[in-house]
Amino acid sequence: MIETISYSHTAKINANLFKEVLVQSTLGERRPINDLTRLQQMLDHAQILVTAWQGKRLIGVSRAISDFSYCTYLSDLAVDKEFHGLGIGKTLVKKTMELAPGAKLILLSAPKAVEYYPKIGMEKHPACYYMEDLTSLL
Repeated sequence: MIETISYSHTAKINANLFKEVLVQSTLGERRPINDLTRLQQMLDHAQILVTAWQGKRLIGVSRAISDFSYCTYLSDLAVDKEFHGLGIGKTLVKKTMELAPGAKLILLSAPKAVEYYPKIGMEKHPACYYMEDLTSLL
């Protein structure tokens, strides 16, 4: 029997669980998965954390930072590859947006997910900039 998938915005997860879902989703290729302290800080400082569960197994995470008014930055959307195609990512995005109604959802796509976001109704923005360290400002 297949267990139903449940979602929570109140469940607390630790860095080990977060790492596991990042690795299982392929997002681990772009996250500091070998630095559990940093992963824990990422969780601790996120304002929105929505999780997807099959029983007691964590199968998806949406981690975001928001001002709850104008913009919400979706830092991580990770769904275990075994569960791709079931609408879990779309549901995590929906539940994230429901926690910050009226705020625009913004994200940087992982290269492997570029084709996914238009399928769930997101629009591509032509201009995005980022900086990883201060050396260019010195």
